[in-house]
Amino acid sequence: MKRRVLKTVNPALLVKKAGVSVAKETVVARHQFSDFLIADQIKKNIAQKGYTQPTPIQDTVIPVLLEGKDVVGIANTGTGKTAAFLIPLLHKIMSDRSQKLLIVAPTRELAVQIQEECRVFSHGTHIFSALCIGGVSIHGQIQNLKRNPQVVIGTPGRLKDLKNQGKLTIASFNNIVLDEVDRMLDMGFIHDVKFIISHLPKYRQSSFFSATISPQVQNIIQELSQHPVTISIKAQETAVNIDQDIVKINGRAKPEVLYELLVRDECEKVIIFGRTKWGIEKLARHLQEKGLSVVALHGNKNQNQRQRALDMFRNNQAPILLATDIAARGIDVDDVTHVINYELPETYDDYVHRIGRTGRNNKKGIALSFVD
Repeated sequence: MKRRVLKTVNPALLVKKAGVSVAKETVVARHQFSDFLIADQIKKNIAQKGYTQPTPIQDTVIPVLLEGKDVVGIANTGTGKTAAFLIPLLHKIMSDRSQKLLIVAPTRELAVQIQEECRVFSHGTHIFSALCIGGVSIHGQIQNLKRNPQVVIGTPGRLKDLKNQGKLTIASFNNIVLDEVDRMLDMGFIHDVKFIISHLPKYRQSSFFSATISPQVQNIIQELSQHPVTISIKAQETAVNIDQDIVKINGRAKPEVLYELLVRDECEKVIIFGRTKWGIEKLARHLQEKGLSVVALHGNKNQNQRQRALDMFRNNQAPILLATDIAARGIDVDDVTHVINYELPETYDDYVHRIGRTGRNNKKGIALSFVD
């Protein structure tokens, strides 16, 4: 049997000092949130979250969605796209209670994050949302669906299961958002996504958000939308405030080199990426035996374990998170000081998403990649 040769990104791409921009275009927000024609309660919720100036993706997407048009948003992770579609579509539901919104996300973590933001922006609006994801009991989700929520947020597989069981009527949703479409297709959800699309009503408002537009993604867009407005906010491949560098192993044991890095004072909150569930679990046990407070996040964990790990990391109970690429998208944790690529990803796009966990909200971050 042929041994599979793993591809990795070129290490030469992983060295870049913070402040060195590779910007393709510069987009400056023209509005304040107070300028948008949205419900006062939603404006109040936005202000309480501390938002005043929209990000570029929010500045351009919100007015288009408020006009009822379909949107294709091309943007890197960490650009604020969740609020870009939630704010106008929640306003639409407040204005017309016959409106219902279905949001499809590739990972459980991203779906949970979207619902958390939905709760913030919908506070006091009497809009109820339901989360439908795998890894947890389906029975509680069925009970929530019986309440006829105006917003349903879920992963493709669980949404399909609920539809097949007759618990979710996809045809009742006249607004659809597919978030991180490229990631959904990469993870093999193409058939589940097409199944969901096939049961949507003919007249609907559709939104897509993706970091890249492959031919497969383009086919999904054409199948689901009518003359969409394409908005590209790919201002840079990687954040300008992330200092990127490599760590040469030079024949030393990788776990020991990693431990020496982690005990440094500046490594306050760290995400370490590896390739396999087994490898991450083994490394986590090794670091725990060394006395470090670490948690692991990978596909062999059930949803409760994954959420508990994220909560411990977010609350600094365990300042070191070890993860496979399942965590590279959709996890928004403040103040991550370092991302360490213990094992290199297969593609540069995966690398961009990994290191995008640090250097957020105009703070400095450091990304380190181990190379032999």
